[in-house]
Amino acid sequence: MDPYITEWLNIAVRWMHMITGVAWIGASFYFVWLENNLNRQNPRDGLSGDLWAIHGGGIYHLEKYKLAPEKMPETLHWFKWEAYFTWLTGMTLLFIVFYANADIYLVKPGSEFSSSTTVMIGIASLVAGWFVYDFLCNSALGKKPMLLGVALFVGLVFAAWALSLVFSGRGAYIHVGAIIGTIMVGNVFQVIMPGQRALVKAIEEQRAPDPSLPAKALLRSRHNNYLTLPVLFIMISNHFPSTYGHEFNWAVLAGVSLLSVLVRHYFNTRHASQKYAWTLPAAALGMICLAYVSAPVSSPISPSGTAPATAGANAESQNTLAFIEVKTIISERCTVCHSQSPTHPAFAVAPAGVMLDTPEQIQLEVTRIVAQSVSTNIMPLGNLTKMTQEERDLIGQWASLGAAIQ
Repeated sequence: MDPYITEWLNIAVRWMHMITGVAWIGASFYFVWLENNLNRQNPRDGLSGDLWAIHGGGIYHLEKYKLAPEKMPETLHWFKWEAYFTWLTGMTLLFIVFYANADIYLVKPGSEFSSSTTVMIGIASLVAGWFVYDFLCNSALGKKPMLLGVALFVGLVFAAWALSLVFSGRGAYIHVGAIIGTIMVGNVFQVIMPGQRALVKAIEEQRAPDPSLPAKALLRSRHNNYLTLPVLFIMISNHFPSTYGHEFNWAVLAGVSLLSVLVRHYFNTRHASQKYAWTLPAAALGMICLAYVSAPVSSPISPSGTAPATAGANAESQNTLAFIEVKTIISERCTVCHSQSPTHPAFAVAPAGVMLDTPEQIQLEVTRIVAQSVSTNIMPLGNLTKMTQEERDLIGQWASLGAAIQ
């Protein structure tokens, strides 16, 4: 397909995914907040609580029934399409970006698996993720929320590790996100909506509703709420190669996810007390520690930006000679995509607008070049141009000497 058309498909679907995702996440956050802030003191008969709120210049009074009213109202608002369309647009985006260009974005450099096999592994991981999760929820662990939560976290960490052995860093991250997204929409489609339909049907047939179904729906809804922040992090992580490009990228993802769950837990519980207020500073400190332990051993670029002294050779002349080789490497390995006129069929224009045709452009982008091809090995994408470790080391050495081009 024409890369120009592919890019606009990417834009359109990504935008729809973001819009529907915001609607779904907003509804999830609101209803959990609503549940947590109900006034449960001496509710009137049939109610579990009520709540008064002001917004947009008006005052609202909301009531929650223990199960349901005696008679169904004429108009009942359902919340489901946000979830369905978020998942559908997300899957479409997965196919457009990662499956249609598996050699570039999905297959791990040096992997023995073909692109078609890797795609099948990706699809299988989504299916397996839902069935394993649903099995655990329906097992004896389902009655022990804390143990179930730990089991789910361990399962997702294992999935991140296993997928990192097969996929590129970005591919592994996005598939963990897709597994979580599939779990979340599966909860809506398989548990929450059927439970709500059964509740409505029981009222219409004037019989007592089954209380176990709303209880299951509430548990799955809480899971969705806690899974939201890890998914949001994964959505933005492809802009930050120090996460998905790290040698232990799965551990970085596990750490960020755990910290985000702490943050979410504080906001879910702060209505009752402030006993979990420690989770916010703990999460902030955890992010600082995570950034520290995941940092490269040493930065290839000297802090001063000037060439350090070298024994037995003039640093400036040595750096100038090194650039001749660096320019050749970049021309052969990078400008296939990062050029004013890319020759790779998947790109109509240079990705992220980064062009490396001239020495000045290379020098301007030296920090980004080092971050993505030396500190991490995420570039070239899929290592399609076969950049060697020796070439990466040479670029790093040139950068550490000051990145001179003359």
